[in-house]
Amino acid sequence: MKDVGIAGYGAYIPKFRIKVDEIARSWGRDADSLKKSLCVNEKAVPGIDEDSATMAVEASKHALSMGKVQGSSIQALFIGSESHPYAVKPTATIVAEALRLSRGLFSADLEFACQAGTSSMQIVYSMIKSGMIGYGLAIGTDVAQANPNDALECTASAGSASMLLGSENILARIEATYSFTTDTPDFWRRQNQPYPKHGGQFTGKPAYYRHIVECTQKIMEMTSSRPDDFAHVVFHQPNGKFPVEAARMLGFTERQTQNGLLVREIGNCYSASSLIGLCSVLDEAESSQRILLVSYGSGAGADGFVFEATGLLPEARKSFMKVKDMMKNTVYLPYEKYARQSKKYA
Repeated sequence: MKDVGIAGYGAYIPKFRIKVDEIARSWGRDADSLKKSLCVNEKAVPGIDEDSATMAVEASKHALSMGKVQGSSIQALFIGSESHPYAVKPTATIVAEALRLSRGLFSADLEFACQAGTSSMQIVYSMIKSGMIGYGLAIGTDVAQANPNDALECTASAGSASMLLGSENILARIEATYSFTTDTPDFWRRQNQPYPKHGGQFTGKPAYYRHIVECTQKIMEMTSSRPDDFAHVVFHQPNGKFPVEAARMLGFTERQTQNGLLVREIGNCYSASSLIGLCSVLDEAESSQRILLVSYGSGAGADGFVFEATGLLPEARKSFMKVKDMMKNTVYLPYEKYARQSKKYA
């Protein structure tokens, strides 16, 4: 069967930031204690005119441009998010119209907490592998909500990542993908509730760690891989502590995770979290290097991917801004302005 992989990629991170120190000051909390617990220093905040759809458009423009593919050639578009602008009105149609994609388009909005972006990628990958389509876009995008003065307020952020998948001019070939799923209610938001709830410490061992570890072990078994076979490793990043500890448990080094670990500076972008990390890794990966990506979605599940960078990647990314350079363009907000700017997303 033909190879399928990433033919272009793009990320979008809003320029606005708020520091954990500023959030803590506003609520009279101990900033040092919060930062030590979460291992997060600041987070990205959407502009007043930004939402999950607008960010998805920006990220996808980069992906299409890098892949040198016209919108009319895209035959599938799947968008993962838990902050779609409308309860009933697809985000996919908005993004498709803005990008001038083909009218003959397979499309849908997906929701599986923070896993939905990689679930989109699995669907597009499968459609290309089967011969149904030639090119497709898989997007993870979120404007994450958090109850004021909850620990989530220090991490829930905004961002988007878009993966152009195809079987030609591949920059990173997909070797394998695998998913691990259970009914584990560690994080949820009921209908008409503005903010999610979480199970506190329950979100760790039985939720995040179990799914990341078991998914990683299985996909490594499928591909006959060992930890030192990978140059880069990206895990979902709900905070700065969990992915580092998961990597240690699985035998990976800090060097393998450093290029994709962005949560300390931008927070948890939910469905875009692991995919933005992947974009950052693709900015640095060299030909023939292997990359492990494992996302996590509360509720709960994990998607694993093994990629191999091709010789086309270094040249293709040359004229595009790296994720880490994008992160340097920042405007810091006081809590009062942040609260006003975020209110419409509650």
